[in-house]
Amino acid sequence: MSTTSIRSWRAVLSDPDRYGAALADRNRALNAFLEIDAKRRPAASPAGAGEAAGAGEAAGPGEAAGPGEAAVPIAVKDNIAVRGYQLTCASRMLENFVCPYDATIVSRLIAAGYQPVGKTNLDEFGMGSSTDNSAGGPTSNPWDTDRVAGGSSGGSAAAVAAGMVPVALGTDTGGSVRQPAAFCGVYGLKPTYGALSRYGLVAYASSLEVAGILADSVDLISDVYTAAAGIDAMDQTSTWTASPPSSETRTVAFLSGDLGLDQRTTAGYARMRDAVASRGYAHTDVELSTSDYAVPAYYTIATAEASANLARFNGVRYGERPLYAENPESLVRAARSAGFGSEVKLRILLGTYVLRSGFQEQYYQRAQKIRTAIRNEFDSLFATYDLLVLPVFPTAAFRHGADELDAFQQKVADKFTTLANLAALPALSIPTGVFDGLPVGIQVMGPPHSEARLIEFARVIATELPFERPPGYEPLSTLPPSGSEVA
Repeated sequence: MSTTSIRSWRAVLSDPDRYGAALADRNRALNAFLEIDAKRRPAASPAGAGEAAGAGEAAGPGEAAGPGEAAVPIAVKDNIAVRGYQLTCASRMLENFVCPYDATIVSRLIAAGYQPVGKTNLDEFGMGSSTDNSAGGPTSNPWDTDRVAGGSSGGSAAAVAAGMVPVALGTDTGGSVRQPAAFCGVYGLKPTYGALSRYGLVAYASSLEVAGILADSVDLISDVYTAAAGIDAMDQTSTWTASPPSSETRTVAFLSGDLGLDQRTTAGYARMRDAVASRGYAHTDVELSTSDYAVPAYYTIATAEASANLARFNGVRYGERPLYAENPESLVRAARSAGFGSEVKLRILLGTYVLRSGFQEQYYQRAQKIRTAIRNEFDSLFATYDLLVLPVFPTAAFRHGADELDAFQQKVADKFTTLANLAALPALSIPTGVFDGLPVGIQVMGPPHSEARLIEFARVIATELPFERPPGYEPLSTLPPSGSEVA
């Protein structure tokens, strides 16, 4: 992103009342934000909190905001901790919980010159592919408000696409950054597992989920990732490498076979192939023998971990407590019955089932063996090729409700995105254009810690596939001067 663009985004926060009113006005049609507060200046984090180790020098939007200087606005998905904001996970269970601390990635970005201006909508606890499963109501796609923004980071994707913020944080457990990024036509990075600290993320499936970044430019993806990445003493799963893979790309593989894509996505995939050829990359087709097993393995592992992680939300330790209960058992039952939505209850039940005595070997342990096989196949693939290009989702954004894709079909459609989470690999969704009124994103995957390679590849491809914004949604950084009427 250009220095001029950064200056214009800083300028909107120099008049937070006006910017906040513009955010609220645009949010009425989309419901991208659950909470907006453009006036709240971030509180200083405790000394040493979230200090990066191994990440190198942090890079922010040009330079950190100085005393009294406006920062660059950023939106944060409402399952990531931001001090003083609510942390609801779009669930009635946490509807009145106010967070007392910042996630490590949030504190690092504040130090790099970004300012959270609101919490974005999501599928409850990150469980869904549409952001329709939210206690705060569904989020609509800026390209067509009759269609979903994707999920579970749909609020973050819609906010970026609609020009409300230039960049937003999300989380990706099985595609929850890349799929909404593809549906809304923005860039979406799912980093290597552990590259971004998970401290301050509300846990859903701990071995799969990562914090991710959605932005309207490749440069902002790079800036935010560099500022936030690094070892964190508060997160034992955080990782770093002093010798990451080269950022150079020479050979690109395309996933082939019966992919089951709709016409729009087929056209987007073909356009990405043309762009790769146009830029002179050597490319070939490959098939993955383990890809058919990704979805069942993913949902077995994810629901098992969810059933354990969400046990804390019982009305005693966390969560809304009923006014009256005859005994502790009835209190927990009443709290969870009223607090959790149907999709969350379903996944807790599935997870509890696969972890039952006598079933672990049949389901959970078998899923872990499949996960190992998937990782081994990717190790072999990236020994030959620098990057793998594959679809994000078989279709473009579908309509609200279950008329086009029901809940089961949405889960099956995660067959492309869950691969990166099971293998702990980085992946980046790149917008390829607009087809019959809807954007299509295609993802690129690389070996562990190859984020620089993905970003440089996206930067090159962007010269062939320029970013497009939905009609009527010019960035709020172009607000007319104070005293003029806000459109």
